[in-house]
Amino acid sequence: MTRTLDPVCRRTRRARRVATTTALAVAVSGALAACGGAAAPGGPELAPDPKVGSTAAAAPVADTGLSLPKSRPTGMRIDAAGVDAKKMLDLKVDAATGELGVPDADTDADTPGWWTGGATPGEKGVAVLVAHFDTAHGPALMKDVKKIKLGDRIEVPREDGKTAAFKIREIEDVNKKDFPTDKVYGPTRRAELRLLTCGGGIKDGHRTNNVIFYADLVA
Repeated sequence: MTRTLDPVCRRTRRARRVATTTALAVAVSGALAACGGAAAPGGPELAPDPKVGSTAAAAPVADTGLSLPKSRPTGMRIDAAGVDAKKMLDLKVDAATGELGVPDADTDADTPGWWTGGATPGEKGVAVLVAHFDTAHGPALMKDVKKIKLGDRIEVPREDGKTAAFKIREIEDVNKKDFPTDKVYGPTRRAELRLLTCGGGIKDGHRTNNVIFYADLVA
């Protein structure tokens, strides 16, 4: 039986406001739906279902005070999964639909995106990145997501020449309908990162889950 995927890694969610320590910021409620597009017979082979599972380490007890000034991200590296993206797309919330844009599945399957409504990576607050697991054209940037474990690093080069390095302390593999909005987008007093991609199997042409990485700035 041929499995199919949607044209883009979409999210169904509503815009909402969450309080930060200094202002109100627009966040996004909901989950990433399926990555990709229709996989025609004889087309590229789809990546194995990313059934990652959830696991967590203890959250830091104290605020270390470690943070970097504001600076736009320019790429992303995750050595554990062979990820080495050389650019970063800007992602914004559509005012009409309340949906957060995602990298174009046809042209940017191997390029991550950054939610411009959040902190820049390394800045105090939550920085949110989004990347495809697969598309209609085959495996994408996060194709080896299952190789990423607790304690692995996500490195984000920035326009100021610095690299924000984050250590993963939690991995959450969650059904889209249970997307933890407040946990992902809620306020924090530390410099933290969320990396979102697709997970689970395919049902009715959609991937059922999100895989969410929670990480803390360490350098």
